[in-house]
Amino acid sequence: MSQDSTVLPFPLTTGRVQGYDPAQVDDFLAAARRSFEDGTAGPLTAADVRRTAFRLVKHGYRIDAVDAAMGRIEDAFAAREREQALSEAGAREWVGSSRRLAQEVLDRLSRPERERFRRVSRLRWGYRVDEVDIVADRIARYLESGESLTVEQVRTVAFRMQRGGYDEVQVDAVLDAVIEVMLAVG
Repeated sequence: MSQDSTVLPFPLTTGRVQGYDPAQVDDFLAAARRSFEDGTAGPLTAADVRRTAFRLVKHGYRIDAVDAAMGRIEDAFAAREREQALSEAGAREWVGSSRRLAQEVLDRLSRPERERFRRVSRLRWGYRVDEVDIVADRIARYLESGESLTVEQVRTVAFRMQRGGYDEVQVDAVLDAVIEVMLAVG
């Protein structure tokens, strides 16, 4: 048994597999805890949690374990934001705001296939158009008719790359908006 009896919050990667930088993850988790519990780390939002990225290093924390925890943290911040908004603005305004955002997303996703997002030049790499369109159709069905879709499925969607594909920033922004709507309605 080693003298260092520190219990790590996440398993470490082994071999050549990289993981998230433990120091960055630990610092973020401490700041998130302070922000959530007493606000001393500044106002952190669910969107801030969703956009957080960590450097990859050898012998880092396993990505899947950290990502799962980050999802739970985002959910907790979103629930708190929903409660605050409901108490400040009222249920009608909160629902109206969520409905407007959902309609903006649905309007975007209702565009013709292969034209839903801006395309990058043929010399640059973007998300595969056909894969994004499949996910867009699934999200549209969720928004229109309540077809089963979870926040975790949207969080973990991944697309292969293609030259002249969809602009990553634009697609990611819409996926973030979908997550925001899903978390807003609980």
